Amino acid sequence: MSNTPSRRRGRRAAPNRLAQPARRALTRSHAPVDLLPAEQLELVHNASLDILETVGLEVLGDEARAIYCKAGASQDGNRVRIPRQVILDAVACAPESFSLHARNPENTLRIGADAMAFCSVASAPNSQDIDHGRRSGNQADFRNFTRLSQHFNIIHMMGGYPVEPVDIPSSIRHLECLRDFCVLTDKPFHCYSLGRQRILDALEITRIARGIDQDTLLKEPSLFTVININSPLTLDIPMSEGLIEMARHNQVSVVTPFTLAGAMAPVSLAGALAQQNAEALAGIALTQWVRPGAPVIYGGFTSNVDMKSGAPAFGTPEYMKTAQIGGQLARHYGLPYRSSNVNAANTVDAQAAYESAFSLWGAVTGGANMLMHGAGWMEGGLSASFEKFVIDCDLLQMVAAYLEPVEINTEELALDAIQDVGPGGHFFGTDHTQTRYKTAFYAPMVSDWRNFETWSEVGSPLAHEKANRLWKQALEEYREPPMDDAVRTELDAFVDRRIAEGGVATDF
Repeated sequence: MSNTPSRRRGRRAAPNRLAQPARRALTRSHAPVDLLPAEQLELVHNASLDILETVGLEVLGDEARAIYCKAGASQDGNRVRIPRQVILDAVACAPESFSLHARNPENTLRIGADAMAFCSVASAPNSQDIDHGRRSGNQADFRNFTRLSQHFNIIHMMGGYPVEPVDIPSSIRHLECLRDFCVLTDKPFHCYSLGRQRILDALEITRIARGIDQDTLLKEPSLFTVININSPLTLDIPMSEGLIEMARHNQVSVVTPFTLAGAMAPVSLAGALAQQNAEALAGIALTQWVRPGAPVIYGGFTSNVDMKSGAPAFGTPEYMKTAQIGGQLARHYGLPYRSSNVNAANTVDAQAAYESAFSLWGAVTGGANMLMHGAGWMEGGLSASFEKFVIDCDLLQMVAAYLEPVEINTEELALDAIQDVGPGGHFFGTDHTQTRYKTAFYAPMVSDWRNFETWSEVGSPLAHEKANRLWKQALEEYREPPMDDAVRTELDAFVDRRIAEGGVATDF
């Protein structure tokens, strides 16, 4: 008989030596920025509806195209043109906020209104760290990023595969990865919309992991996906099939055009935003025609390209502006909003830090409810970095501290302390300071506040070197969340059966 503890109990957690803020739901106490005056926002809104009505959307899937036409769109081959009121009536059915359920109820999230949630990095084909450099995505790194996402309280959900594990055959990759999500974390997670069967598999895996029946899953959104409109103005077959199945089962779709100004969208920000808005509204409307009231999120991902090379650029002034205006558009339609923490740096350096800081500022002030790629994104999405993951977690913790309202009351105004100290004194020894000093300010994980001499005496450590130590420490402290034995048995039985059947017959 094995001495391994029951999965219901899980392993006994070691003391958490890595200091981090406690897990908590985040709410925004500051009003988001409305960058555009109302009349200019209305111009973008009307231009978007003109695009859908006159230019139209190329819809490659027969089922999706039939749904558009049944709703009132006209058809010309694969092109559908959608009257503006048809779009607006559908979008008005979408909820302003909803709950995204986790297998651990403590990790269930509210999405929308003034709530904000942070995702892990997602979809990188490569991973990197300073010990072993850059390498193709693999299952070992995938699992370690998932463990880090579970361990750091500031990460609220898995935004997708943190790194693509190319050592797993693509036909069964979704099965192995989703099982890992269920076992290694108890937070909400994402599935890829690459055709109908992958979605159906993901729905069943999610149902099993939560230990619920089909009716409960239908009532309680527990899975989300990102639907990328192929800019400009094309909805492909696998994405449309995924969106339809997710809406049909009352699960969450994050409809996100990938509009790079100067490449897949007009070079002007106004034109790029009009196209983003048109594409987002077209996808959001489709979810509502499938199932009125299905949870859906307005995704903004408009940036610019380097006009010298064509490479995507992130964390730019243009990106910040479009992130803010994207949130303004989402609020105009009463929809939750998704933005991202992104950068185009190739290594963990000053560029990576300041581009991420600007991206975060655009997302936070833009009123984002869901932040994709919250921790670890590098190279414009081509790699996930373990050191950057920790640095980003520190940045996200700072954002969370910024979101807390400033408390103003008699005790916090400290008039008694000011009177006791008087002119020329100091506040270190006052009761007011002594009762608050441990929690008065945010304590960073990575920043080094020692003076130059003390810092030099310990070897002049750099931020990315400390981050390297911290992600390894976090993995040592990680504990797999408990899972009921019967649930784990059912989960393994389903996944193993689907793997034996070959997974998906056709890869996109």
